[in-house]
Amino acid sequence: MVARDRIAFALDVEDFSSARWWAHTLKGYVGYFKIGPELFISAGPDVVREIKSEGFKCFLDLKFHDIPNTVSGAVRSAVRLGVDIMTIHLLGGRDMIKAAVDSAKKEAMALSRPTPKIVGVTVLTSLDEDDLSDVGINRPLKDEEISLVRLAISCGIDGVVCSPMDIGYIRPFIPGGFVVITPGIRPSWATKGDQARIATPRGAIKEGADLLVIGRPIRDASDPARAIEKIIEEIT
Repeated sequence: MVARDRIAFALDVEDFSSARWWAHTLKGYVGYFKIGPELFISAGPDVVREIKSEGFKCFLDLKFHDIPNTVSGAVRSAVRLGVDIMTIHLLGGRDMIKAAVDSAKKEAMALSRPTPKIVGVTVLTSLDEDDLSDVGINRPLKDEEISLVRLAISCGIDGVVCSPMDIGYIRPFIPGGFVVITPGIRPSWATKGDQARIATPRGAIKEGADLLVIGRPIRDASDPARAIEKIIEEIT
């Protein structure tokens, strides 16, 4: 895989015009654009269509977490938009995970298009064990992640989102072709920000990450294209 195709730019902007500017500016530099709640709520489904029309792959990161029927409907709508990857929260449980996976397959088949990947969020990279304890999860973070990954695999999910620091201990449990997506990526020259568990691009790839989600180190750079080139140099 070409190094730039392993980068998903986090399109954490407030409006459609800013999203379009970034799409034009980074064309040819990254493989995916990740669209999260802030932009999707502001710009709506049209921003996904815009990203797809520019030739990018779309990573819709809305972290669906609801009753199985509601998540199933949300997944169907995302498939119709043509997204390539979408996220769900694994804490939604077995029935919700299966509903998401089944809905994606059925809708894609009905539309005669490739099935987008359903990836599960384990534990947010902004959280540590003290935070988990605050919400009633009292086992070690490592055990929580492994349990969620095993659940996801048993439900036929396509991959997981996890901290780059946690890849090493979930890798033994995942099958071939399973996608590992890592946020919390900070190049050696970037500031940490609000992420509690981070790694450099090279470190995450070495641990076994398939797709790196990177936002602020690119977005806040004086020359975003050059920042991506530096990240690619660091990876390779």
